[in-house]
Amino acid sequence: MSAPTIRDVAERAGVSKSLVSLVLRGSEQVRPEKRQAVLAAVAELGYRPNAAARSLSERRTRSVGVLLNDLRNPWFVELLDGLGSRLHEQGLHMMLADGRLNRHLGEDLTRIFTELRVDGLVVVGTLPGSEELLAAATHIPTVIAGAIEPVLPHVDAVAGDDSYGAILATEHLISLGHRRIAHIAGPGVAGALRCTSFEMIMDDHGLTDLATVEQGDHTEEGGYRAMVRLLTAPERPTAVFAFNDIACVGALSAAEELGLQVPRDLSLVGYDNTYLARLRHLWLTTVDNGSHDIGRRAAQLLVHRMKDPGRAEETVLSEPRLEVRGSTDSPSTS
Repeated sequence: MSAPTIRDVAERAGVSKSLVSLVLRGSEQVRPEKRQAVLAAVAELGYRPNAAARSLSERRTRSVGVLLNDLRNPWFVELLDGLGSRLHEQGLHMMLADGRLNRHLGEDLTRIFTELRVDGLVVVGTLPGSEELLAAATHIPTVIAGAIEPVLPHVDAVAGDDSYGAILATEHLISLGHRRIAHIAGPGVAGALRCTSFEMIMDDHGLTDLATVEQGDHTEEGGYRAMVRLLTAPERPTAVFAFNDIACVGALSAAEELGLQVPRDLSLVGYDNTYLARLRHLWLTTVDNGSHDIGRRAAQLLVHRMKDPGRAEETVLSEPRLEVRGSTDSPSTS
């Protein structure tokens, strides 16, 4: 038995094929009784629209290409959830690609998305190769989510306020009584903003001489190695603010291997409030930068950009908040 066609639906509902198409596209120009008749016919016949044919007729694929910096980063999970839910509400679906794999294979995934004729592009995180992104953004509505760089014409950006988030983390440790505080710094603009705010707050409290910045990266191994260097120095810190939760987990492992207990001997603060921070055996104090909200805002910006490609680019910052858990406490007096 052959699959039902749009003609079959039209005949069952007693309407024209064009009216069936209007109903399937969600048009508001159809009377309620006609809409109900079409939907009933669709349900009775089990009709499924041909996506490829619809794309050709509408000159739209109803798809959005999502290019992630690194699919392994758990911070992206909630951002993608917010992004996907909002896109779904707009009748759009996501196509994911891993920028890390792109770099290994030497492929330009923005070009691949262009060939697939996506209706929009969302770049999640900081990606190198802004020339390729700029080329794609000239003919595909584009939004950057979770980062504020690169700054490109007619490309919107939505991210967390890294400066304020670092202020929250540093002020929290100082309020607990810590003075010898270190920061495991990370890469990119986000890393620079968090590091600068850490140094600024330490200076504001007259603690510049007790502040240490140890360069790490966004990985667990980077956090581990940075923490080993900090804890084997002549004057070890009593508290550490790490670039992100993954680096913080690495720092925690190093502290435990060196015989320190968290938070009795050492307080730790992460960043991003990923699922790692919420694991009961880790239970990290961390900065929540509103990743789900960032995803939803990015989707909304993309919808606006698709409707008005020529409007001026916009940058939106989401306000972070501190989640205090079990990895921070007052410094030990022993």
